Amino acid sequence: MLPFQLDQDFDFRAGELLLVDKPMGWTSFDVVNKLRYRLKYITGVKRFKVGHAGTLDPLATGLLLICTGKFTKRLHELQGLTKEYTGTIQLGATTPSYDKETEVDHTFPTDHITMDLIQQTKAQFIGAIQQMPPIYSAIKIDGERAYKNARAGKEIEMKSRPVTIHDLEFSNFEKDAVDFRVVVSKGTYIRSLAFDFGKALNSGGYLAGLVRTKVADYALEDAWNLDKLMEFLKELPDADGWVK
Repeated sequence: MLPFQLDQDFDFRAGELLLVDKPMGWTSFDVVNKLRYRLKYITGVKRFKVGHAGTLDPLATGLLLICTGKFTKRLHELQGLTKEYTGTIQLGATTPSYDKETEVDHTFPTDHITMDLIQQTKAQFIGAIQQMPPIYSAIKIDGERAYKNARAGKEIEMKSRPVTIHDLEFSNFEKDAVDFRVVVSKGTYIRSLAFDFGKALNSGGYLAGLVRTKVADYALEDAWNLDKLMEFLKELPDADGWVK
């Protein structure tokens, strides 16, 4: 099922909700900007409003909710919805960014880790917890994005924040990696979850892969491939009735 039928009429100015599968290596703002560029011709509005309801890191893929026109007023509401992810935690090592963006900085033993230990440890991460965001994040500290200071080698003091882990499952455990599925509240950093979980195992951990599979009842399986969405939008006439 597609997010909307191909033969329906669209009113992007009044507002549409687009479900998009973000490609690997793209920022969420890259996706928004690409869509905005085409939609401003379709609508005839130079400063056309387009926004997303929840950032995905460049190395993550999966579901982005994109609002257009007047629907951008719903962004705050959509950002507050629960989110589901699947991914892989690499065990026995850490990175400064808590994912594969940066190189491994420390290694740790993994011989003691078993699936039983993983299942016992996950109880610490269910429910309301305090979580420290990664220094490589878009959180603003003194008006500056944390990741900019981190990349410049500046010392950064992050503050923990309350988040909720509604569900957490593990599978396909190997000696140095384990797959997971997690359902979380707004503001949860899955990279921090990977780092903290590795530490709780008396080892290390970082996020080796991540896919956002759901936002509340919106599912990745109903989302547009970005290239196919752009091809479709190019077939729609612009504000003057021309297709270009």
